[in-house]
Amino acid sequence: MAYAATAGDMNAAVRAAPGVLALQRALVWLVGASGAIVFIEPSPYEIVTLLATVTFFATGLRLRLALMPLVLMLVLLNVGYTISAIPLYEKSEVVTWIATSWYMAVTVVFFAMVTSEDTTARLDMLRRGLVVGAIVASLSAVAGYFHLVPGGDDLLTLYGRARGTFKDPNVLGAFLILPALFALQSVVSDNLGKALRNVVAFGIMSLAILLAFSRAAWGGLVLTSLCMLALMVLTSRTNAQRSRIIIMAIVAAVLGLALIAVLMSFDSIAEMFKQRASFDQSYDEGRFGRFGRHILGAEMALDLPFGIGPLQFHRFFPEDTHNSYLNAFMSGGWISGVCYPALVFTTVIMGIRHIFVRVPWQRAYLALFSAFIGTVGESFVIDTDHWRHFWMMLGAMWGMIAAAQAYKVRARGEISSDS
Repeated sequence: MAYAATAGDMNAAVRAAPGVLALQRALVWLVGASGAIVFIEPSPYEIVTLLATVTFFATGLRLRLALMPLVLMLVLLNVGYTISAIPLYEKSEVVTWIATSWYMAVTVVFFAMVTSEDTTARLDMLRRGLVVGAIVASLSAVAGYFHLVPGGDDLLTLYGRARGTFKDPNVLGAFLILPALFALQSVVSDNLGKALRNVVAFGIMSLAILLAFSRAAWGGLVLTSLCMLALMVLTSRTNAQRSRIIIMAIVAAVLGLALIAVLMSFDSIAEMFKQRASFDQSYDEGRFGRFGRHILGAEMALDLPFGIGPLQFHRFFPEDTHNSYLNAFMSGGWISGVCYPALVFTTVIMGIRHIFVRVPWQRAYLALFSAFIGTVGESFVIDTDHWRHFWMMLGAMWGMIAAAQAYKVRARGEISSDS
């Protein structure tokens, strides 16, 4: 597939041999698609990402100066985890957790470096891969929920909730949000044929999110969709584009409500929906409920500069933290507790500053930014610190921001030379 080398993409990556470019882009697609299959360890995602990392470094990959703050925060974050885990190294699950954290940090830097060059083409391939993987995961989840796969109940569902190719229904729902946003973008802005194909894709992913019965994913899909559509309206170049986005968004909302109404006619779905939609869940309430644990854990964190180590929170409370920011304090002490929110919210602030920068990949940027913001909010009520797609989005955000800064410098240089 050929991509025009725009001013923003005139760099070492684009000047590479066509065969090398094609291989790199294909690997980006494969990484995106493999991210949907993570119910085994090591998962295809780990294997493909490692293969892609080795291949990219062998064929040319640069670490931009703009990415050095990212590298520093990731290193400090994991140093905190590693120090806090010293008394626990005899426990294999703790060692695995630390190794996974370091590996996730490497993937962040990898995605940042990859998307900082040949940005338009690589983001497009990542988008395509994510959508394909999401459709596979969604179809698996729907098939499992409706018992369409013989013997697939234990593999594709959990506690009566669809999980597809994931271990946890909550993670399935969270993963599907970004590819669903990509599909929704196409529905409201592309030509009729492509829009209709993406209507089907968006419907399948939305159905899987609904059947995962994850309240965070339900709310996340709605809020991130609204955020992305609002940003698309604000950044549109013409009134005709704005009008189409608004009209198609209204049509999509009506169709979505119609789908929910049809599904609610099934007693089993309606009962589970009613149960999961309730805000008075037993594990949320009380002194040791989800939010009570947040308060008590925060009080502990103030008195423990080295934390209690990874995977130790359940020794003091009935369940895990279900708050990634608190978990950083508890698992890595004050070092990680400061670095994790600093990393996340620095990315958010920088992301906001680049929303209105006119770059060739702005559309993909708006989807990624909206999905990332949704996960940042979700991190207050669930542990997202080992979600592969979260770290992928964080790395891609830094890569796009670095690429946008270079794009603006080149654009100013071209204007100066022409004047």
